[in-house]
Amino acid sequence: MFRSLRRALCVTVAAFLLPLAGVQPAGAAGPGEGTARAAAGTATTRAAAAGEGYWHTSGRRILDASGQPVRIAGINWFGFETDVRVAHGLWARDYKGMLDQIKSLGYNTVRVPYSDDILKPGALPGSINHDGINTDLRGLTSLQVLDRIVAHAGRAGLKVVLDRHRPDAAAQSALWYTDAVPESTWITNLKALATRYRGDSTVIGIDLHNEPRDPACWGCGDTARDWRLAAERAGNAVLSVNPELLVFVEGVQSHNGANGWWGGNLMGVAEHPVRLDVPGRLVYSAHDYATSVAQQPWFNDPSFPANMPGIWDKYWGHVFKQNIAPVWLGEFGTTLQSGVDQRWLSALVSYLRSTSQHGADSFHWTFWSWNPNSGDTGGILKDDWTTVDTVKDGYLADIKAPGFAAGDPGDPGDPGDPGDPGDTAECAAAYTVSSDWGGGFNADVKVTNTGTVPLTSWKVTWTWSGTQRVTSMWNASYTQSGATVTAVNAGHNGALAAGASTSLGFGGAPGGGSVPQVSCTAT
Repeated sequence: MFRSLRRALCVTVAAFLLPLAGVQPAGAAGPGEGTARAAAGTATTRAAAAGEGYWHTSGRRILDASGQPVRIAGINWFGFETDVRVAHGLWARDYKGMLDQIKSLGYNTVRVPYSDDILKPGALPGSINHDGINTDLRGLTSLQVLDRIVAHAGRAGLKVVLDRHRPDAAAQSALWYTDAVPESTWITNLKALATRYRGDSTVIGIDLHNEPRDPACWGCGDTARDWRLAAERAGNAVLSVNPELLVFVEGVQSHNGANGWWGGNLMGVAEHPVRLDVPGRLVYSAHDYATSVAQQPWFNDPSFPANMPGIWDKYWGHVFKQNIAPVWLGEFGTTLQSGVDQRWLSALVSYLRSTSQHGADSFHWTFWSWNPNSGDTGGILKDDWTTVDTVKDGYLADIKAPGFAAGDPGDPGDPGDPGDPGDTAECAAAYTVSSDWGGGFNADVKVTNTGTVPLTSWKVTWTWSGTQRVTSMWNASYTQSGATVTAVNAGHNGALAAGASTSLGFGGAPGGGSVPQVSCTAT
């Protein structure tokens, strides 16, 4: 994300459509639009197969392995680039439930920012709650957690774009290298990730470096500053080990005196295109933000927001409209607090082209962000990491696109990883004493679906080390034999979606002993 004026991330637990050529009469199709509209018209019959295999480009479109056009319509879920070295929110939610919710809201792709720190040997994540959730992530390295996220995303029918967001967890960098992380390390790590996910078409591509900015240039020929040349070196290195991936190349900040958002200036593409050794793999990317991130002169134009399509054409839209290559708006976002920002987002969504009218012949996008803890944009989720900001999400309704078929863990396109629970019914439980007055106590047992399929029923069992006994129980029925208690769900809380939780409570008579371990069985 654009960082010049943005506040620090919380890392502790912590309007007008501009046609391609003038105004067209209703029902008229521009270049290629007839095919796109036909595809949109049959989306309901083809959605299950869309997006299969690896993708490639043709002109301004992205096509799947069978040649069907697809549209990236996704969300940024950040955290691997920060000092906790893992996606944020896992202190509050199970990662499977998080991904399933992303899918259920109509997003089909997740952009995952990371820093090179996660590729250091033995790099471990922080701030993951393993108490009844994320139990299969216990003891894993950051890369192994990323493997699990990719595997479940594939099973859910989500695609993943990896985003080299920072050279290290400390901060973004203007150039693709720093004194601590030279270009050689950047390229080595890009190749390592491309190799790691070779054969897994859930990972469709890599965003080479986030938000190049001044002194980065485009086409100036200075190998220390020319981002276009660096992108060629890195992109070809990625394709040398995994030629099926898409290579996403962001813009710069300034070109020929025109200053824009970090990574948002693609004005140099027409004269100095990125040249990759493998054809059909290049996607250009831009970022665009509203006033909650920083002021720009175009927000004060008296004609705002009618002036914005011309601004977007100038900086990045022309690449799509001239059929040079696909364009992906990798980041855009706002708190939506001001009227200016509301009008900006409405105009931008219109500019990106509605799926109902244009199908996949449209700009691609991933909104910033899923996380609520992005300082100057907030997120689709609210601060509880569960509730959806339906107003913000609603702005994006017209540009959401058909999802993709859920992967099979045994499929070459979604191999999963050894030890992953796969499409299984699993649950976990956590025991908490809520009150204790000496002569008795109350306790709760939280039950969470940690598998990948819905539960229809469950039971939990524990054995006390003392002589405690249950005196009453609610939200479950129970039996007690000696020190062992077995509780079975009530009629109203046996069904649990993947990642969802419920609780039972009980009153007990004291008998010494410690808090027991609880086992959970999906039945």
